[in-house]
Amino acid sequence: MKDNLQKFYTEKAEALAAETKRLRRNNRLFLTAELATFIAAIALVTAYTVWGGGAWMAAAAAMLAAYVATRRMDVANGRRIERAESLHTVYRNELKYLAGDFSPFDDGRRYSDPKHPFTFDMDIFGPLSLYHRICRCATSGGADCLARWLGTLPGGTPAEAREAIERRRKAISSLAAMERLRTDFIAAGRHGHIDTQAVKAALGSVKAMKVPAGAGSGAALAVAVAALAGFAATIALAATTTMTASVPMLWGTVQFFAVFMACSGPLRTISRAVNSLHRQLKAYAELTDIMADADLREMGPALPCDADADEARRSFAELRRILDGLDRRGNVLGLIIFDTFLLSDLFLVRRFLRWQRRYMERIGPWIDNVSAMDALVSMATMRHNEPSATDAEILDGESIELEARGLRHPFLGAKAVGNDFTIADRNYYIVTGANMAGKSTFLRAIGVNYIMAMNGMPVFADRLRATVFGLFSSMRTSDDLGHGISYFNAELLRLEQLMGYCKRRGRTLIILDEILKGTNSLDKLNGSRMFLEAIAALPVSGLIATHDLELSRMADQRPDRFHNWCFEIKLAENITYTYKITPGVARNQNATYLLRRIIEKAAPDGRSL
Repeated sequence: MKDNLQKFYTEKAEALAAETKRLRRNNRLFLTAELATFIAAIALVTAYTVWGGGAWMAAAAAMLAAYVATRRMDVANGRRIERAESLHTVYRNELKYLAGDFSPFDDGRRYSDPKHPFTFDMDIFGPLSLYHRICRCATSGGADCLARWLGTLPGGTPAEAREAIERRRKAISSLAAMERLRTDFIAAGRHGHIDTQAVKAALGSVKAMKVPAGAGSGAALAVAVAALAGFAATIALAATTTMTASVPMLWGTVQFFAVFMACSGPLRTISRAVNSLHRQLKAYAELTDIMADADLREMGPALPCDADADEARRSFAELRRILDGLDRRGNVLGLIIFDTFLLSDLFLVRRFLRWQRRYMERIGPWIDNVSAMDALVSMATMRHNEPSATDAEILDGESIELEARGLRHPFLGAKAVGNDFTIADRNYYIVTGANMAGKSTFLRAIGVNYIMAMNGMPVFADRLRATVFGLFSSMRTSDDLGHGISYFNAELLRLEQLMGYCKRRGRTLIILDEILKGTNSLDKLNGSRMFLEAIAALPVSGLIATHDLELSRMADQRPDRFHNWCFEIKLAENITYTYKITPGVARNQNATYLLRRIIEKAAPDGRSL
């Protein structure tokens, strides 16, 4: 099935590369036409000053109009080039994903927290992590939202949690089928993450901004219309009567300076607030366009607020026009022409005042909706890219139940070995096995797939059924000598954190890889037994990987609560790893065997030990 995906992405990328080439040829034609019309307009104005006559002035005006039209077509063509290049990059990046190269994507290492209940041990954040494989976010708000979801398990009653998971699952499934929407959304982040917090801060300053309200009054509009009508009349009279051209020229000059002096101050104030965020605000306009154009009713209520997508689109579209107007003011020739003939600055101030009054209060929730949509698009893209993954079944009930068939670690791809396993309420599973036999990978496969299931994402299993419960792991404890914390002390602190979490959360699955690694064998065994006996009094189930075979005797003492499972290996000329979990206690170990092989290779006479 992934071969079909690879073919699809390759065809899309090749088509966009060809389109970009064609658009670049058009771009050269537009530049030539712009230069020709501009030079012609200057020549015709010069001819008018030398020979006089309204025909020259009319022709000059026609050339200026042609220049403006060509310029606009050039800008539109440039946007099409930028969009085609962005889409091409999206498809090329997805081809890299299919090849196991995640370098184009955000790895989320800034969210990594060794003290988090489970994300650090489960490789949720950081290079080659789950986040690294999922994230396609165009906005920093979307990236934060995705990280928050992956690091949070559903709360509330079982029914409420199940409903929340189902809402998100439905949204992800719907978006997975909307390939064009997802690609357009991802492409909006073509220049890197759009800084959501900076955008919110800028819009906050815009909200508090005091722009003279007089510019938005009816009286100001009446004066502007009268001025434009008078200017048009003088031009017509100069062209058709004996009135000299100096009259419309004087009128236009006075009109330009009047509107420029009256409006440049407010426009500078507006520009200062959003000057560094023009691109990002325009990107939000693009994202709201995408959301409004799509039929998102199939998604259900998966976004933070029930907002009118069309209204949000109108708001950001109007803001984009205002920003484009501010950009055009940087073109001195354009500023003179548009202020003289159209009083552009005055109408730009009026549009801003109208936008501020109509939309400002609702802009924050709309931005939050974009962030949630951004995170959902990332999750849906992974679902689309992993057709072999399946939907988990979320069960009712307050007990801890997990049943997996053909469970695989999401990071291993086609080489992953599936395992069947069941976890029951308040039961503990002691997993033994040799080094590299698959114990830690199996524990992480349980944890990562459960996190994905709780987020409405597909899981890497033939079947996964689970209730909603807490999750806490201790698999990757490290010392912190900078704060005077030894490895053993760090282990104790982690176990203390685990006990506190289980008491607060209630039903919790704990996943442990070697309890008390930082002490001697006998102390470790006694401490591990004491800890498991204590935690067994809480509403907790557990998966505990260990090399200490003596710990497996707990299943003899409490067969109703403790169970032994193992990853066995076969020792022969070469070691065979099956990576299959089976009931019982592992008997074959490989450390001595492997060390003997190393020593024999290093021995000068090749003697066997």
